[in-house]
Amino acid sequence: MKARLSLYLIAAVLLSILVAAVGCSKAPTDAQITSDIQNKLNTDSGLQGKQLIVQADKGSVTLSGQVDNDAQRDAAARYASTEPGVKQIVNNLQVAPPPAQEAQAPPPEPPQPAPVAKHRRKAAKEESDAPAQVAQAAPAPEPTPVPAPAPIAPAPPPPPPQKVTIPSGTTFAVRLVDAVDSETATQGQTFHATLNSPLAVDGATAIPAGYTVEGHVVTVQSAGKFAGQSLLVLQMDRISAAGSTYNIQTDQYKKQGSSRGKNTVEKVGAGAGIGALIGALAGGGKGAAIGAAAGGGLGAGAQAVSHSQQIKLPVETVLNFTLQAPLTVIPTTQGPNAGRQTLNTQ
Repeated sequence: MKARLSLYLIAAVLLSILVAAVGCSKAPTDAQITSDIQNKLNTDSGLQGKQLIVQADKGSVTLSGQVDNDAQRDAAARYASTEPGVKQIVNNLQVAPPPAQEAQAPPPEPPQPAPVAKHRRKAAKEESDAPAQVAQAAPAPEPTPVPAPAPIAPAPPPPPPQKVTIPSGTTFAVRLVDAVDSETATQGQTFHATLNSPLAVDGATAIPAGYTVEGHVVTVQSAGKFAGQSLLVLQMDRISAAGSTYNIQTDQYKKQGSSRGKNTVEKVGAGAGIGALIGALAGGGKGAAIGAAAGGGLGAGAQAVSHSQQIKLPVETVLNFTLQAPLTVIPTTQGPNAGRQTLNTQ
């Protein structure tokens, strides 16, 4: 009787495990797909604040709204394509036309001084028309008018600094100042790095290496204790150079840790097989229950040592990114340490 009760308990436990596994593999709903894609769009620095609409219907996702350029339109489609359960993407995003530039008014002309010769001719005519008077004494000569000094024209304003545009598709490297770890990082967390190589246009340096670059964590997933893969997705947002800060749009750096989930399942199965063998040697009945418990213990021990790999990016790690939109900057040839005093160690 006790042996039969033990077999019923084992069957109930196996059935509950099977039901849990089926529940975990259930496909995501349309509402979940819509929410996940919307959250990914909101974390992108180039797409934040835009009225983007995401609609999901049985795995078909429709994107609508307005963006600034084709790079943002393609980036939104990539976010949607990476969502589990998405089968088709309908990209109805519209690219807004560039704003019209205001016509610059011509500078005002400097005032011209009044001509002096005209005043002299007018005074001479008045003297000739005046009636003759009895000359009792010689008239005093009229003072010669002194022309007023010409006003000093204001100095013209200095010409605006010449700007250059770094084209889309330019690849650059950064060196991490802050370490990033998939076990402790959070979604949206910012991190800092320095430009590891200069940004150049047609061979001329636009921004030298060493300036500060800031990015954020787009997606992070820590590896589970028994199964699951770690995931880390990073994106750069802005660069500060020579007193100016520029917003940038880059592709995403993605790294996924190795998973031992399959290996864990195989080890659990091997433990169950060993338990069944022990039960057979024990003569069935109570011996089978003892063997199953022993097999379960071996499987759990295998799970405990089969941890998945975490992603750790320490300080000084060099990462490569690519511009997804043109970047217009004021070029500088001086690095971030120009003008600073250095200690003489000799």
